[in-house]
Amino acid sequence: MQLEEVTTEASENEWIEFPVKLYANDANYIRPIDQEVRDVFNPAVNRVYTEQGSEAIRWLLRRDGKVIGRIAAFVNGRTAFKEQQPTGGCGFFDCIDDQEAANMLFDAAKHWLQQRGMEAMDGPVNFGERDKFWGVLIDGFEQQNYGMFYNAPYYQKLFENYGFRLYFKQFTYARDIRKTKDFEPRFYERAQQSLDNPDLAFRHLTKKDLPKAAAYFHEVYNKAWGGHSGVKPMTMDQCEKLFKKLKPVLDLRLLYFGFYKEQPIAFFISIPELNQLFKHVNGKMDLLGKLKFVYHKTKGSCNKALGLVFGVVPEWHGKGVEAAIVIAFSKLAWGEGLPYETIEMNWCGDFNPKMMRVCEQLGGEIIKTHATYRYLFDREKPFERCPVIGENTK
Repeated sequence: MQLEEVTTEASENEWIEFPVKLYANDANYIRPIDQEVRDVFNPAVNRVYTEQGSEAIRWLLRRDGKVIGRIAAFVNGRTAFKEQQPTGGCGFFDCIDDQEAANMLFDAAKHWLQQRGMEAMDGPVNFGERDKFWGVLIDGFEQQNYGMFYNAPYYQKLFENYGFRLYFKQFTYARDIRKTKDFEPRFYERAQQSLDNPDLAFRHLTKKDLPKAAAYFHEVYNKAWGGHSGVKPMTMDQCEKLFKKLKPVLDLRLLYFGFYKEQPIAFFISIPELNQLFKHVNGKMDLLGKLKFVYHKTKGSCNKALGLVFGVVPEWHGKGVEAAIVIAFSKLAWGEGLPYETIEMNWCGDFNPKMMRVCEQLGGEIIKTHATYRYLFDREKPFERCPVIGENTK
């Protein structure tokens, strides 16, 4: 077996194509958009490269000239030195069911990271934010949501046999949004105190709100989530770019906000589950791919929504706002005209029990589990799982 660094357009194309070939006969595999994967390793696009110390590398693994595996390794200069030990990452791992081949890929990542002063590696993770390309699927082997990789069940064995240990689990919750009577009475009682407040309003955005959408999001996101473990506040420019990128796929009815005297205080942001549309374009958003995308979007091929983020600004915690925005959204979902039958929430880590409780209160049930692993280079060092948010840590 031979490792080959990805340094040319031809080798990058092979690196992109390998999982497509590996899962050619697996109906659950949906090819991610090629350009989105390429952009992770493009310094002109991925802002992580601007952080001091950030760098990344990719390899192919060949046997008798045939590609049998791939991996990437990276140092995120923003996060690497915030752990108990300097910690890098590996990701975009795909491999045949062969432990020796997997070990060779993991060894390449480990040695490269050691040379850059790292003492551990997390995997499989993304060279950037946690919202995409994060974790190995260990339960719920079905078609994955947009931004989440699919993999065969044997991947868990490859990671754990090498010596990776579970750092945290990632749960995908789902619920049938057409159900009208599965909230607890206490949930309605909590909501009512906010729904009865004349200064509070809960509604989805309209076309006239769209120019303000990024500002609304920026206001709530940074107060509700900015500063949490692993979450960096977003700039207004980042929020505007995010909404510009999402604009072609947005359904305004899924952008639900809570307002106090017209000031945003909460949100429940969802989008149509794009993989139900992207599965028709084979990773290519060229002219033909865009035409296919528009055709299937117009045809109504998407009957699932993907919940991206839910949040309430701290000063409104415990006042029924969380329940009120859910009840308000549910009344819309129960009405006629909304094509979505189910909603799946973007993954929630087991280190965040408060958010897990929110998902459960929403009527969600765990349908998929991914795992983020950590490998300590010093095999004698005690291993610790990801700290739970809200617990006192040393």
